[in-house]
Amino acid sequence: MSAATPTTPGTAPTPGTARAGGTGPSSQDEPPAPDAAAAVGARARLAALATPPGALGRLGETAVWWAGVRGTALPPPPQHVHLHLVAGDHGVVARGVSAFPASVTPLMVAAFLDGGAAATVLARHLGVHVRTHDLAVDVDWPPGTDPALTAHKVRRGSGSIDTEDALSPAETDAALAAGAAIADSSVDAGADLLIVADMGIGNTTPAAALVAAVLGLDPRAATGRGTGVDDEGLARKGSVVAAAVVRARERHGLDPLRLLGALGGADLVAMTGICLQSARRRTPVLLDGVVVTAAALLAERIAPGTAAWFVAGHRSSEPAHAPALDALGLEPLVDLGMRLGEGSGALVALPLLSAAAVLLAETALLADLLPPA
Repeated sequence: MSAATPTTPGTAPTPGTARAGGTGPSSQDEPPAPDAAAAVGARARLAALATPPGALGRLGETAVWWAGVRGTALPPPPQHVHLHLVAGDHGVVARGVSAFPASVTPLMVAAFLDGGAAATVLARHLGVHVRTHDLAVDVDWPPGTDPALTAHKVRRGSGSIDTEDALSPAETDAALAAGAAIADSSVDAGADLLIVADMGIGNTTPAAALVAAVLGLDPRAATGRGTGVDDEGLARKGSVVAAAVVRARERHGLDPLRLLGALGGADLVAMTGICLQSARRRTPVLLDGVVVTAAALLAERIAPGTAAWFVAGHRSSEPAHAPALDALGLEPLVDLGMRLGEGSGALVALPLLSAAAVLLAETALLADLLPPA
């Protein structure tokens, strides 16, 4: 399946009703369930289409998921999609875990703002609204920079996770609240689908550490090449991830919120906050690669049931991505060997989500094609 399909009835949204405003993430809040009745109705229509049973494959399953999260058996395709690029630097880059220096992060953020990054090119052609947020970029932006860029900034960089926590508890709370505010801003503006995207040199290191710590994986096996480190760099990165996981678990156990602050950095924590708040606001999220999926995994561990609002856009070649998707019960829509991040894989998958919706709504029913009895 391409999404966590709703199977248990819960507090379901009524089609056309306003979503309640958010109050910020809390580990005590339970997300509402998608609309089980809408999903059942969509599945019944899928079975009645003038197509052989199961012929639409995962497109059909995705259409059923989309119906559940939109609260109607015949939902239109995504029409108001917001992509949130969340940027931050990581102190662990000083350990030599990346093929590029941290100074590249602000350069890529500037490329996003100018519209020249790969993801913004895709977003422009798909009609996706892009918002860029500096949560922890280690830079002083020049005068005249749009203040919205840094409206949610928590700090510059993060602690080097192999020897210290990425964030203090207060910074973790601030980053979660920032993510909630970002999600609220889009839902209040009428977004019907959010894409969470990442930008930050070194961010696959904390992502691998989080996935390994939460799932109990071999940290070195969960570590990938990220920006393209050589064999020596990969070995060094794996050692850093292993040290970070041991340190964090010894200090914080398996508490997902504490592990998030210990290993994540303000950008990953804010992405977790977006995922949590989106689910609470009954708004689906199209996931991108390993960094965003690590945040989504933590959101599900903090508030079980959150993953029902996620669909996986693609499968990254980073080794931590597949086990994180498996733990969330998600099958990606595409698998193209991409590892760019920035929301690019999710954007490539977006037309497939739209295709699933229109096939369900507009394909003729077999009964309508048969001659009268």
